[in-house]
Amino acid sequence: MVRPQFLRLQGYQPILPPEALEEQGIAGSDLIKLDGNENPYGCSPRVARALAEYPSYHIYPDPYQTRLRRALGDYTHVPYENIIAGSGSDELIELTFRLFLENGDKVISWVPTFGMYRFTAELFGGVEVPLLRDASYELDLGRLEQALDKRTKIIVVASPNNPTGNTTPMRAIERLLDTGRIVVVDEAYYEFSGITAASHVPEVDNLIVLRSFSKWAGLAGLRVGYGLFPSSVARYIDATKQPYNVNSAGLVAALESLADLDYLNGRVQAILEEREALMKGLKGLPFLKPFPSEANFILCQVVKGKASDLHKGLQKRGILIRYFDTPLLKDFIRISVGKPEHTTAILKALQETNNETV
Repeated sequence: MVRPQFLRLQGYQPILPPEALEEQGIAGSDLIKLDGNENPYGCSPRVARALAEYPSYHIYPDPYQTRLRRALGDYTHVPYENIIAGSGSDELIELTFRLFLENGDKVISWVPTFGMYRFTAELFGGVEVPLLRDASYELDLGRLEQALDKRTKIIVVASPNNPTGNTTPMRAIERLLDTGRIVVVDEAYYEFSGITAASHVPEVDNLIVLRSFSKWAGLAGLRVGYGLFPSSVARYIDATKQPYNVNSAGLVAALESLADLDYLNGRVQAILEEREALMKGLKGLPFLKPFPSEANFILCQVVKGKASDLHKGLQKRGILIRYFDTPLLKDFIRISVGKPEHTTAILKALQETNNETV
């Protein structure tokens, strides 16, 4: 009785949490975790205080997300009516794809990119059409016309892109919008680049911008994201989402984050400065080729040796990174930007591990 698309569905491969690694004999308390693009500084101090003092966990949260949507309107300069919050931006990808896709409909993505697009398209009976980025990981718009057909419903672009770290210029997004398809711009790492398509959302009827509190605000464990939708689409998203999809803790934490922007922007600036220090150090390692990044991570090609060997060697030293061994990212690693002491530790460990394996 299982629906056919679930029989062949390939699940999304998440990173392991520290407690799961402890079961494998890797001490969680000593880990340097640079594999999940999380904020090493954590959330605003106001968040912890507000969560501890919140008196109404026994009451269902606001299904209309009224206070958060109004605060997000001030933050994004997009009208309240265009904004819907979700349990992470992953839920908003799911809500969007569910709204538009029927069996056999197509989603164009630009690869390599975030694996959740393929997974979610297949979840609802759709088909991902992956278009290859160019050698600099920019969109190759010459591939677009040939890929479009009557079943193409959605074009999705991550900007900055995960795992390559580069943004997509507005002129390229405008070209995608000209196709008339729904264009989803995933801006989960927006705060690290400052480049956004958000102001265009109220002006066009086929642009959706998704964002997250996981990275810049340090709320990855609470799962809060939001989408900026054309007002007509926002009504459908609101009507089809679960009524209490963002729990009370998430609502409180997101509001407190937006009330403490000076602190959080200071943490973002510290990450940006450390990104430059990490990039400088990585460029000094002859066995790696780091790529420019406008996010809070750096993608590197392992030009001498194997990415899997580096991953294993670092893990033995209590340092976690993401490595890839796929056709598009053969022998690549992705390193999240941490604190200065993390940069020092990983550069030293990379050199030691390379000396052992090459």
